[in-house]
Amino acid sequence: MGESREIGTPHGPARVHLHLVEHARGALVLGHGAGGGVEAPDLKAATRAAREAGLHVVLSEQPYRVAGRRAPAPAGQLDTAWLAVVAALREAELAGLPLFFGGRSSGARVACRCAGEGEAAGVVCLAFPEHPPGRPEKHRRAEIDGVAVPVLVIQGDRDPFGCPPPAPGCEVVVLPGDHSLKKDLPAVERSVGEWLARQLP
Repeated sequence: MGESREIGTPHGPARVHLHLVEHARGALVLGHGAGGGVEAPDLKAATRAAREAGLHVVLSEQPYRVAGRRAPAPAGQLDTAWLAVVAALREAELAGLPLFFGGRSSGARVACRCAGEGEAAGVVCLAFPEHPPGRPEKHRRAEIDGVAVPVLVIQGDRDPFGCPPPAPGCEVVVLPGDHSLKKDLPAVERSVGEWLARQLP
């Protein structure tokens, strides 16, 4: 998992897992899904891709997970905790680096909502939950549309949470599989790596 440590937030400690590289060109901070952890296969694939592209990677566990709770905190608390972690990392291991946000499912939503205030250089969304299953009218497209920096979305073609449409500044890669993105992890890794390489000078 790399080096791990806790970072205080207004909602309790978060835990970060650091995967550092030599001569980093940037950094990618990744969040987990609502009911899962940072060991998700697609997060591991994104971590490999980012490190190969020369980026530090930080996998961030929300305070509710660190406290042992299964139910996610409200969106406002998730966002506040995320921004507190990012602020602490900018003062330490990630100082002076362009910072990309990302995550899977709920973590992708947090990354999008926080991209502006957190001054992200770009956002990587793994299995963005476009809408609750069976409720396409309840779409969350505004969270992606509100991001002013480049966005990559990687989505399974059978994801019950839907798929955001491509848009200016938002690249959408559709792969075989469902919400887990486990069916073609090499394609996840390749897509993340190629996109990150295009964003960096």
